[in-house]
Amino acid sequence: MTDTVLFVLKGYPRLSETFIAQEIRALEARGLDIRIVSLRHPTDKAVHPVHREIRAPVSYLPEYLYQEPIRVLRAWWRQRRRPGYRAARAAWFKDLWRDRTANRVRRFGQALVLADELPPGATRLHAHFLHTPASVARYAGLLTGLPWSCSAHAKDIWTTPDWEKREKLASADWVVTCTAAGHADLVRLAPDEARVTLVYHGLDLARFAAVPSQPEGVGSRAAPDGRDAADPVVLLSVGRAVPKKGYDDLLEALARLPATLSWRLVHIGGGPLLPSLRRRATALGLADRIDWLGPQPQDTVLRHYRRADLFVLASRIAADGDRDGLPNVLMEAQSQGLAVVSTRVSGVPELVVDGTTGVLVPPGDAAALAEALAGLIADPARRAALGEAGRARVRKDFDMTRGIDRLARRFGLVEGVVSDEERSCA
Repeated sequence: MTDTVLFVLKGYPRLSETFIAQEIRALEARGLDIRIVSLRHPTDKAVHPVHREIRAPVSYLPEYLYQEPIRVLRAWWRQRRRPGYRAARAAWFKDLWRDRTANRVRRFGQALVLADELPPGATRLHAHFLHTPASVARYAGLLTGLPWSCSAHAKDIWTTPDWEKREKLASADWVVTCTAAGHADLVRLAPDEARVTLVYHGLDLARFAAVPSQPEGVGSRAAPDGRDAADPVVLLSVGRAVPKKGYDDLLEALARLPATLSWRLVHIGGGPLLPSLRRRATALGLADRIDWLGPQPQDTVLRHYRRADLFVLASRIAADGDRDGLPNVLMEAQSQGLAVVSTRVSGVPELVVDGTTGVLVPPGDAAALAEALAGLIADPARRAALGEAGRARVRKDFDMTRGIDRLARRFGLVEGVVSDEERSCA
């Protein structure tokens, strides 16, 4: 029977987690037998094309324990007889003493169900995110005796307390993370440096091929410079409306732009702050210059990258410590030759070289952001140069194949083997 790895995800499918979907698809193409276990049901109305290509079956744990009490109680009744039950319960009680929340109780209940409904042939649990999914994987690993591993990303690193990260790092078989900043934070808490590996997500360059060339004069548009009100410079931003994305800073920066500049912002993404951002845009007199498109599938997002003149993401550190890792949307924009403006937060400078492949400003500095935007809106030649340099860097250093090679070895797949399916999946 083929070894099976259970990927424990917080929610599936999610439009905002394309990087996880592309990884699952690529590992499937390498021959990894994957089962997806999701802690939450999907809330997005659309899915990306890659989600439709993933073969892995999906099962859902009880999102809230009270919703499926019989399922939870049945799992507890069976799992309490397992040899690993005492160790799992002891670890959970220790965690609960330090984190007395309903979420902590729910994680143990979900782990009981996961262990009770383990598919035949399962040999490993792999959690995406070091917070909730890793807790469920850790408890389930103790119950079943299965090894568990983890991919840590951004919020999960920066909002999880050190005591919890330290104990999970000691318990996990291995951990990968996607930024040098996150890697440094985890290494300081790990029992040994080899426990944590830096693996950039990279980009599926088959899906994000170079912009198709058009015959001269066919559908072409001269690059705007902000002087023609009938042809504004199109700014694009893709990201959830949450504090760490800095969209209120972006609105303040746009309000500071010279009245003589002609521009239009297109925003793609959902998120709880959308209503308040719309109100703020109205108060600043910007409402008629912004298109709020909401969450969109990847093929639609790609079309907007190719229509835009400049990409902007005003990432910052939120009050609770949450921050971006290395946003895939920056790589996606650059892959299409789009100049980017962003901030010096977390892993962003690992991708964007200020003044060479994009422009970086201090986080939370609306004045500096406005200055950077104004300069690039008025200078299409510089936008083109930055965009081309960014595209070359992404293609040279951020092809996802390199990261998938390293993950494949971690999962015990044959080193260096890339299937025809992986080469062609797009």
